[in-house]
Amino acid sequence: MHVTRLHHVSEAKKCSMKYFKPVFFSFIAFLLSYVSPAQQTPAYPGFHEEITKRIEIDSSSKLHISAILVNGNRKTKTYIILRELQFKTGDSIPAATLFEQLQQSRALVYNTSLFSEVEIVPVMISATEIVIKITVLEKLYIYPIPQFRLVDRNLNEWIKTYHADLERVIYGAKFEHYNLSGRGDKLRIYLLNGYARAVTFNYSAPYSNGALTEGFSFSGGYTENREFTYKTDLDNSLMEFKKTGFTKTQFNIGGTYQRRRGYFKRNTYSISYNYLKVNDSAILPKYNPHYFNLNKPFVGFTDIQYSYLYSNTNNVNYPLKGKIFNAGILKRGFGFSGGINMLALDGKFALFIDHKKNWYSSIETFAKLKLPLKQPYINQAAVGYGEFYLRGLEYYVVDGVAAALVKYTLRKKLVSFDIPFPFRIKKIPKIPFTFYAKTFTDIGYIYNKKEFDTRLGNTLLYTGGFGLDILSIYDSTLKLEYSFNQLGENGLFLHIRSGF
Repeated sequence: MHVTRLHHVSEAKKCSMKYFKPVFFSFIAFLLSYVSPAQQTPAYPGFHEEITKRIEIDSSSKLHISAILVNGNRKTKTYIILRELQFKTGDSIPAATLFEQLQQSRALVYNTSLFSEVEIVPVMISATEIVIKITVLEKLYIYPIPQFRLVDRNLNEWIKTYHADLERVIYGAKFEHYNLSGRGDKLRIYLLNGYARAVTFNYSAPYSNGALTEGFSFSGGYTENREFTYKTDLDNSLMEFKKTGFTKTQFNIGGTYQRRRGYFKRNTYSISYNYLKVNDSAILPKYNPHYFNLNKPFVGFTDIQYSYLYSNTNNVNYPLKGKIFNAGILKRGFGFSGGINMLALDGKFALFIDHKKNWYSSIETFAKLKLPLKQPYINQAAVGYGEFYLRGLEYYVVDGVAAALVKYTLRKKLVSFDIPFPFRIKKIPKIPFTFYAKTFTDIGYIYNKKEFDTRLGNTLLYTGGFGLDILSIYDSTLKLEYSFNQLGENGLFLHIRSGF
């Protein structure tokens, strides 16, 4: 992800005790949230009365699945849906576990991100036999639409720092198909112009073999930028290199192989080749001689990466229940030190807890380590990029070769409703809205070598706040967050996340 930042942030005020309140109350809420009433198994929508009675009379009895019927999938292959079920035709499953398996199977089908609605209903056809009926509503998969993209790291920076300057945008066209052959394969093609020029493509096929346990992807692109970040200043703001014409050129091509055995575990192997070239002046002492750690303004390198993912949540885009564990290792370059050579380790663990009565909490932990500890500037990105940030410090970046974050959030579901879609589109009959109020607190630490130290580096960081999440069509989410940080600063921050 290309990031840009320019202006210097003024010296913050000294921290006041009032800014500790959101952190303190969120922590207390975290402790109290584990004291919840005993959980009861909710009634499953569409549960047949005969099945309920059978469970009450003899919970050890088994039910034979005589058939599985799938409806609503015009584009998606039926076997893609059946692959995600925890049972198959001919199985006999304990009546006492039927509800749990139906709920888990529904979450697995929904988490393919191919459907906006999934319903799985058991129907009793005899004293010992059931039929499983699955009804899905497919999403719109094709998006040949104009492209409007910000140059800056996020919406908050573009509005505050650059006053929503329309010259700092990238425009063009993009074509995206999220289910090209009906097997969940995705194709993306971008043709961009404006503040940057780019031609990029990506194709991924998660179900590429007969057993539906292996997948692959390949991608490539060529990009030219009019400005690029060449350094982070002492106040943790990004400094931009800008001259007449394009100042940075990038080319990359790569591929991945993915193995998914079972339902929740994925192993991904990837390799890519990257070529970067910047304006000759950018590596001079006046700017940043540590940009590549080389005495030349260009470099070509290979990335080899492995990652492991365990994901078992009710909703992959907005989880409220379940857990996620992710770990990865990246080797950049074929050497062990100097230049852009790096060995990077990263990990994430997230736990999402349903406390019932529409109360939810989550705790997410992140960690990064890059070896050797002395790295060129292009390898030092840590906090402030993508999802790796502290809420309340969105205007800052903190570079480092080691970093750890912990995020806690307590949510309360307020209301949920649907409104009719203004046009007659079968795939979008209505627009759902769900509102969650929340309070949160984050804590983090980023380490870097002394010569690269900044105001927020090598020190404990902590933030807190409250906000509102608005979940809508295809699980797209608008987050409105009023945050406080340890610098005595506060403000409203916006975050938008797509459901695809």
